[in-house]
Amino acid sequence: MAAGQGLGAATTPPAAAPPASGGGIVAETRRRRLSVAELFGLRPLRPTLAQAWLVFRGDRHLPRSRFDLTSLGIATPRLSIATWRGRRVAGRRVPLLNLFNHTQTPPEEGWSVRVTRVRDYRGRRLTYDSHNGTDFVVPPGTAIVAAAPGRVVALRQEWNRGGLKLYVDHGGGLLTTYNHLGRALARVGDEVRRGQPVALSAYSGADGLLMFPWVAPHLHFNVLLGGALVDPFGRPGEASLWREENAPRPWTGVAEPAASGRTRLDPRRVADLLDAVRDPARRARLAAIEDPERRAFEVLIEATTYPTRFSVAEPGRLLVDDEGERRPWLDLPFAAADFDGVAFCDDLGVR
Repeated sequence: MAAGQGLGAATTPPAAAPPASGGGIVAETRRRRLSVAELFGLRPLRPTLAQAWLVFRGDRHLPRSRFDLTSLGIATPRLSIATWRGRRVAGRRVPLLNLFNHTQTPPEEGWSVRVTRVRDYRGRRLTYDSHNGTDFVVPPGTAIVAAAPGRVVALRQEWNRGGLKLYVDHGGGLLTTYNHLGRALARVGDEVRRGQPVALSAYSGADGLLMFPWVAPHLHFNVLLGGALVDPFGRPGEASLWREENAPRPWTGVAEPAASGRTRLDPRRVADLLDAVRDPARRARLAAIEDPERRAFEVLIEATTYPTRFSVAEPGRLLVDDEGERRPWLDLPFAAADFDGVAFCDDLGVR
């Protein structure tokens, strides 16, 4: 599927079931069944095989991914096997498997799944070298909802980096991205409400297949603010982007919140950043996107996902007019019928 292409009509979200009670592992009954191809993002097959090559070999402008024995530290067999079987270790709390790493290795060294230089927002080690988001462990087929009102601006299928991914612009320089999806429930251009189902979870992408069944299926949730990937959790003295501070909860309101504005992407900056794309063929594919707004968001996504493909440093920051303010914007990207809050894997004893 071409970058930014829609994936069909919106689908009715899973029906809610009565809340689970107590702790321990409980059955999950609200999921939708997905095919094996959806679970791991194996279609279309030819692009998938081409992208698999990038994981192990990279290309002229994208270093190969890096693994070693420390990578085994992200395996959580008890949590993983239970979750793949459709069960929940933390009841109505979503386990947090990996947090944003505040000491990431330079992108020029390649995407690193090693555990060598790690520090999460709490000053602990619940993350790995290149981790730039938050991993929420949920059984495949769980409904993923919009963390704030906004508009779907892109869908990408990239087996080498995150599988099926959906991007929502919330205005003010804030975007959220939902990765490792099994199925999209929204199209590019759709206006979405806070708490509206936009996708079904899975573990699509190379790591889902390669690490099955030892790493739990999860939603990798990214936040872009002012053209840079940021941690939604606030460090000491820093504002959290979650509306419930550092204890995010699902949206439970009845009235629809006011719609957000749109992030402004200056066409001149888009043109300048296109000129900075190192590979002529990739530059031509991005430039060929007819809709100027969609082209702008695709360039932004390319700049923040693959900065080494550009001849300038921190290319995403050069594109966004809105620098973005750290303030409470977001709710947990899951339905209140399914979950109440979060739990840290290192506190659950499954890390």
